[in-house]
Amino acid sequence: MELGIKALKRKNIYTPVQILALGFAIVIFTGAILLSLPIASQSGKVTPFIDCIFTSTSAVCVTGLVTVDTGTHWTYFGKTVIMLLIETGGLGFMTVGTLVFFFLGKRITLKERLIMQEAMNVNSLQGLVKMVKYVLIFTFSVEGVGAVLFSTQFIPQFGIAKGIYYSVFHAVSAFCNAGFDLMGNFKSVTAYANNSVVILTIASLIAIGGLGFYVWVEIYNSKGTKRLSLHSRIIIYTTLVLIFGGAIFMFLFEMNNPYTMQGMSIKGKILSSIFASVSPRTAGFNSIPLDKMTPAGNFLTIILMFIGGSPGSTAGGIKTATAVVLFMTVVSMVRGREDTEIFQKRINKETVYKSLVITVLGLVLVIAVTMILSITEQRGIPFEYFLYEATSAFATVGLTLGLTTKLTFVGKIVIALTMYAGRVGPLTIILALAKNKRAKSGTIKYPEDKILIG
Repeated sequence: MELGIKALKRKNIYTPVQILALGFAIVIFTGAILLSLPIASQSGKVTPFIDCIFTSTSAVCVTGLVTVDTGTHWTYFGKTVIMLLIETGGLGFMTVGTLVFFFLGKRITLKERLIMQEAMNVNSLQGLVKMVKYVLIFTFSVEGVGAVLFSTQFIPQFGIAKGIYYSVFHAVSAFCNAGFDLMGNFKSVTAYANNSVVILTIASLIAIGGLGFYVWVEIYNSKGTKRLSLHSRIIIYTTLVLIFGGAIFMFLFEMNNPYTMQGMSIKGKILSSIFASVSPRTAGFNSIPLDKMTPAGNFLTIILMFIGGSPGSTAGGIKTATAVVLFMTVVSMVRGREDTEIFQKRINKETVYKSLVITVLGLVLVIAVTMILSITEQRGIPFEYFLYEATSAFATVGLTLGLTTKLTFVGKIVIALTMYAGRVGPLTIILALAKNKRAKSGTIKYPEDKILIG
């Protein structure tokens, strides 16, 4: 098997990482062409291509940032294109391609399995196709349940046809952590702040989609008789801490804010607090006005956005596992341990280094984009807006303080590229662009020396 993989890599010009990065770019460009057609806009006119590229990038990268209002600007053709782009981006184009192969009865080749392995972020090729089948069945099942729950609220409000369409669209958007909505006028779901069914359904779909397919497959296979792996336990515990811990702090920060939660009932405050904790990881829906939140609430949102969801999920950010590995590395060092230890397990150095690289690259990208926006955009906009927008784009969240619609042409390009980098991954892009392969371990060993730290 190893010889076959090596031979395949020598035979093909592009590596799996390069094909993955290029594949996303092709899907984005195709979506932009479809959205630029006159049939896609309500006015019947061609939408400026920069807005089509921006919207397509946001959909494929499951972000939710938009320069034109999704609910009022696009026709049902345009909205359907966006929904399909969201599904493709959330599942990954190789997973969608595998679905097509299943229908056509085509065999999945080794080359395609290697690309799928990179896209699914798994360590082994064994059982990969079976896992993809689980992912597809699980995705459509969860989205179907979500659509049914939404329909109990949307059909009475919009009628049967429109209600069903809205239910399916928002189920796909929420599960894929995309944040696109059809409510119009950039309101998101603020009108449903006190609607338990809508708010909790969206929050549940976001959390399920952001947990990671690998974790759900493992939960399904364990069936209560097999202990979950260290990875799954870390993901589940961290997700619960971030959701409920974030909700508690959000409640404390916003409960007396007259512009967000002060006038709400206790039920509304609890729902909005939970939703404001779940959505930044990394969905982009909001039930309270974001630009009216307290500085503490906005800063907490930025932190949650940067962390994001879990590896192998529909979410973005540096990922929960990355954050935990770095945090526990600090804890282990403070305790005088030589290795990073989690749940009485030792984490290998390569994982720690990779976590550090991903976090640093993410920070560098966010800082760079924030600085560029502060130069290219109009004067008088608070610095907080630029940092918020840059973090939201990198983590493919879709939340904004109102800056997206005011972006200049250069600003739109910068944010679109940031969304692409956030979805594909900065490390993946760097590896895709690298001309030279990594040197084999141990080929070069430089002499050791010391520097002062701290």
